[in-house]
Amino acid sequence: NSFSVHLKQFLCSICLDVFSSPVTLQCGHNFCKKCITENWRINRKCSSCVVCLASYCETHLERHQTVTGLKRHKLFDPLDNLEDRLCTRHGELMELFCKTDQMCVCQLCNELDHESHDVVPLREEWEGKKTELGKTEAEFQQMIQERQLKIEELRQSTKLSKEGADKETADGVHVFSALMQLVETGLADLTEHIKKRQKTAAKHAEVFSKELDKEISELMKRNSEVKHLHQLSFEGTTLSKEMMKLLEVELERVQQYAVDVTLDPKTAHPKLILSDDGKEVSHSDVEKNLPDNPDRFSYCVIVLGKQSFSSGRFYYEVEVEGKTKWDLGVASVSANRKGQITSSPEAGYWTLQLRNGNEYVALADPDIVLSLKSQPQKVGVFVDYEEGVVSFYDVGAADMIYSFTGCSFTDKLYPFFSPCFNDGGDNSAPLRISAVHKTD
Repeated sequence: NSFSVHLKQFLCSICLDVFSSPVTLQCGHNFCKKCITENWRINRKCSSCVVCLASYCETHLERHQTVTGLKRHKLFDPLDNLEDRLCTRHGELMELFCKTDQMCVCQLCNELDHESHDVVPLREEWEGKKTELGKTEAEFQQMIQERQLKIEELRQSTKLSKEGADKETADGVHVFSALMQLVETGLADLTEHIKKRQKTAAKHAEVFSKELDKEISELMKRNSEVKHLHQLSFEGTTLSKEMMKLLEVELERVQQYAVDVTLDPKTAHPKLILSDDGKEVSHSDVEKNLPDNPDRFSYCVIVLGKQSFSSGRFYYEVEVEGKTKWDLGVASVSANRKGQITSSPEAGYWTLQLRNGNEYVALADPDIVLSLKSQPQKVGVFVDYEEGVVSFYDVGAADMIYSFTGCSFTDKLYPFFSPCFNDGGDNSAPLRISAVHKTD
């Protein structure tokens, strides 16, 4: 109704009260000047709009205009313009959302400034927002109207209570008027008691009315957020296309660090067969008679790459089509290579494995079972040595499978490959290091 619309236009989204010294951000949202500046002070940096998450500095504050003169800018869509999603500090995509500071951050920001904060993927945050704000506008309006009706009922009840109190007082005066001299003190006490009852009822009604007003303000705010969420077109085909575009950009970003990797025969288990070009490995039931040098794996069917890395970033891709089990990743130069091996970061191994054709597990100690939309035919492995990140990608789907983060690398790292046992031919397909081609 006109009352709720009028009220919504003059409420601050932070204190939920009528504006005090109102200001307008460039995104078009309005706040009390004290509320927004205090919010930024607490966050200790130029913060974002608490409604739409758009980033603006204090220098962008504008004096609030009347409702008819408000500037109407396009609301911030975190997936609408990829250039706007680049972190100004690191040039990385801001694909995470810090719930503690209520702002979008990139992976580097997360590691440097938000390590102890509650940080989630941006997509997950928006999915959560959609679930939290899933009520329709009609439902919000109905809830607002119900509370306004209760307020009106309370007002009527207060009015009737006062009228009843006045009548009761008048009746009391009439009854006791004939006995004025005898019951003067009793009449005064009766009148005071009636007034106290009326005041108590009025006070209770006022408190309840304020609580309902607060609920209405909150519902109006959430209703506005629902409208904003719809404006972002963060659903259906648009969401799918935008998310795919974002994932493709991320894959292209890591593919620029592609390196030429070849297999090292000195590290290969005696039952592994390596191709002449050092790009392909498969398992054989026949064990070759090879010297047991310190670099060679003696129990697990593993082979490492010849190339080692102790700084910077590197990326390579491995074809896994036709296999029912495999292990891929990186290993530390100091990791154990003899006897039974437990693959975990603590042991110097950062690996991903496939078992039984469709069971994908990140060996993170404890292991993390992964749920993938499709079975990768080609897996990309990316390492950022300084940032302590090892990520795995489904190249065909341009999607990230899993990332080890917060790693502390101190030794050289080698590419890690295990085709696993051939299982009587069921897993005879080889692992093949392929040339890196950027996604179209």
